[in-house]
Amino acid sequence: MNKQQRIQLFLKGMAMGAADVVPGVSGGTIAFITGIYGRLLAALNSFNLTAFGLLKSGKLSQLWQHVDGTFLVTLLSGILVSIFSLAKAVTFVLANYPEPLWSFFAGLILSSSLFVLKEVDQWRFIERLLVIVGILFAYLISAAVPVEVEKSQWMIFLSGAFAICAMILPGISGSFILLVLGMYAFILEAVQGLNFSVLTVFVAGCGIGLLSFSRLLSYLLDKYTSLTLALLTGFLLGALYKVWPWKMTIIYRLGSDGSQMPLVQDNVMPGSYFDLTGQEPQLLFCSIMFFLGFALIYLLGRKAPDTAQLHGQ
Repeated sequence: MNKQQRIQLFLKGMAMGAADVVPGVSGGTIAFITGIYGRLLAALNSFNLTAFGLLKSGKLSQLWQHVDGTFLVTLLSGILVSIFSLAKAVTFVLANYPEPLWSFFAGLILSSSLFVLKEVDQWRFIERLLVIVGILFAYLISAAVPVEVEKSQWMIFLSGAFAICAMILPGISGSFILLVLGMYAFILEAVQGLNFSVLTVFVAGCGIGLLSFSRLLSYLLDKYTSLTLALLTGFLLGALYKVWPWKMTIIYRLGSDGSQMPLVQDNVMPGSYFDLTGQEPQLLFCSIMFFLGFALIYLLGRKAPDTAQLHGQ
């Protein structure tokens, strides 16, 4: 890659990192619509016995090429810079301007679902059924009430493994999986406070989950392309429930600074939003942000990913 391509890839990584911070938005969605999804899966799958053999024999240059090292390091750098630099900014915007932000993400996800939909090359009964299954599954995950679990090292490790699997699936938010497990605030505070004892265990779980699940996902995309993409389309459409802009908070949780933060919310119609919450629905602003999100994904994905791209070719 030349310098310009590395910069573009770094920025895509930052976009993935920013998306992964917000419950309801998937970094996998960003990877898909920016055309790097297949290459990402291929690079992750290259950590195999061949890579181990190259490492053992000291052939580091060949190992770097085998695992697409420049691609992975550049992308991961963008993701990490985004997570550590934007975590506070994203949570601030989410706390103070939630309706426009969720509207933007709704436009982003709806536009993304159209790109995935285009890749389903046949529409049999099973593909239609899997779209419905995907919608229902994403809805149930999004509507799930968060639970509280013990913050043990084993649970931190499992949370990382589960969350990273969701993060590379378009439409399924890894951060929302953390929220459902009751680990979102805990992990976000560890990121903001640079609590390396927690982050090391969490990253280890992410690494194990990522390397194992990426192989399964690549296999499904290779052998059952239309079926897998139909299911992913359902995931994206079902995720729209979570990013509905107008919400009424039912249960709050206490943040690390003692402030109240939303924990369980119900979606409401914009016409009744003011009566229920005392806040303006900001319909015009939200509509503008929705169309900006929709247009952004359209512009980023004008060259929609094809089947070869999904397979990392």
